[in-house]
Amino acid sequence: MTIWINKEECDGCKLCQRVCPYEVIEMADGVAVVTDRCTSCGACLDVCKKEAIGSDIVPRVVPDFSDYSGVWVFAEQINRVLANVVLELLGRARQLAGGLNETVSAVLVGSQVENLCDTLAEHGAEKIYLVEDALLADYRTIAYANVMENLINQYKPSILLMGATALGRDLAPRVSRRVGTGLTADCTELTIDEDTEKSDDKSPDQEDQASKISASKILWQTRPAFGGNVMATIANRYSRPQMATVRPGVMEKNVVENVNAEIIRVSLPLNEMDIKTKILEIIKEPRTGGDITEANVIVAGGRGINGQEGFDMLEQLADLLEGELACTRLIVEQGIMEQHSQVGQTGKTVRPEIYIACGISGAIQHRAGMMESRYIIAINNDPQAPIFNVANWGIVGDVHEIVPEMIAQLSKGGTL
Repeated sequence: MTIWINKEECDGCKLCQRVCPYEVIEMADGVAVVTDRCTSCGACLDVCKKEAIGSDIVPRVVPDFSDYSGVWVFAEQINRVLANVVLELLGRARQLAGGLNETVSAVLVGSQVENLCDTLAEHGAEKIYLVEDALLADYRTIAYANVMENLINQYKPSILLMGATALGRDLAPRVSRRVGTGLTADCTELTIDEDTEKSDDKSPDQEDQASKISASKILWQTRPAFGGNVMATIANRYSRPQMATVRPGVMEKNVVENVNAEIIRVSLPLNEMDIKTKILEIIKEPRTGGDITEANVIVAGGRGINGQEGFDMLEQLADLLEGELACTRLIVEQGIMEQHSQVGQTGKTVRPEIYIACGISGAIQHRAGMMESRYIIAINNDPQAPIFNVANWGIVGDVHEIVPEMIAQLSKGGTL
């Protein structure tokens, strides 16, 4: 596929040069020239008013997705306990389904897990695809991927959401490859594009393609990229279902009243020999502290906390407030705390009632993980620290003097 300039028609307006995302169009003697670095992305084709740009690129055809419908949430469970992210996803799924005028469904896979259906219904599932088998008691990649592949091919959902957990990150790419669709991982935002605007400048074929895309109401999937320095929004226009994994703690749980979910029991042929793996033993890694995504109070430390001794001090404060201790990425990299305690774009997203940021400057990557806290208290010796821009209360001073005083006051029966 190539793109070329008809020199006789080109008037040197430079429109094509301005829209080229790869800066491969140059001007020579007042005429545009396409260099050999061109990727044939086609961005320049529609802007030339003189129709001086030629191409042998064949426009990609948008398939007919009229038989795909419904927003699905994979109901991850371990030992018959639903992951919290499932309930969060159901809340967002209802919003997406409202814009699409479609139904919300949960896919529940396991053994003796039917009792979880009531919880799924309470959080918005209108349909529940229930697949139970003794071979599904423990998560195994091939077994669960086989189940999901069969369900997707049979019922054809438009959107499939999974939690960006250890299990979800293992299963989602396998499923997306099986059904031949794209996958956006670690999303922090999901919305429906309802822009159906048409342009008079488009050809009938282009207008037809645009109408197909608009009619399908694309799912915009936003995730951090380049180390969290930018937010990328991704769309899957050419395959279904539109798949995304979503980080726990990003979405809000919603309880829905008077939802009588339809339970669809699906029996699929499963064979131990086809699964290829067998779980011999499950050894849980010992962890200090609880789950910061479930904490009502979080005390977090950053660069301004001096080593392990400083975090021992913060832990005292967290214990007095019946909260959890958290940290920034730098602290994990220094080996002071474990990754499961990290807050931020590359860590966890939290929504506590009270978030106390100690010695944290407030880089955007960290703020993205704690912005939804109800009350934010910041302690920093730099009055210009960005953390104060999002804090409800700010204390400018030495954290190693302020926190001990807080501990002393709380120990005497004081409160926040």
